[in-house]
Amino acid sequence: MKLAEIQPFFATLQAANPHPETELVYSTPFELLTAVLLSAQATDVGVNKATARLFPVANTPKAILDLGLDGLCEYIRTIGLYKSKAKHLLETCRMLIEQHGGEVPRSREALEALPGVGRKTANVVLNVAFGEPTMAVDTHIFRVGNRTGLAIGKTPLEVELKLLKRVPAEFMVHAHHWLILHGRYVCQARKPRCWECSVATWCHHKPKTPSPASGQ
Repeated sequence: MKLAEIQPFFATLQAANPHPETELVYSTPFELLTAVLLSAQATDVGVNKATARLFPVANTPKAILDLGLDGLCEYIRTIGLYKSKAKHLLETCRMLIEQHGGEVPRSREALEALPGVGRKTANVVLNVAFGEPTMAVDTHIFRVGNRTGLAIGKTPLEVELKLLKRVPAEFMVHAHHWLILHGRYVCQARKPRCWECSVATWCHHKPKTPSPASGQ
């Protein structure tokens, strides 16, 4: 995708959804961190169902620590890999209390030092909780970046770094949400819904998927 095409690409996504938001339900930075940590290899819907039970009972590092491993597992056992995630979350809570006064840190280095928190999770927290212009490359953004020609790369980090260079500053704060939602609902993995894509004009994916109504 040429640089001249990127501005109208994002302007179109912005016009359709001026204030995109994560589909994870949260009310504090710690709840967001918890939800994102639990979301690896799980759906947002599944995480939201679990946290809807967990957060009214425990939504601070101390409260979750007080649950203990068995207690925490009871709330999140419907989520994939829940045992290892529970262990990571408990250790993260312990580190937040001991090293950060119980607060979620606002630096990538400090976030990535937390158990179970990788670069993608850190980027989500920095962007969603603190408004930092980061790019959290998940499977959707990786696919959309490569398929459209917006940011071609062999690894999530390569795609992330290219997006940080190529996305105009005016769109950076919300860019990763637009791309995630576009990948989740339109530019889907097996059969992209090109016939209803608002940004198909600038997309370099060929051939475009025809509408089922066309009979092709």
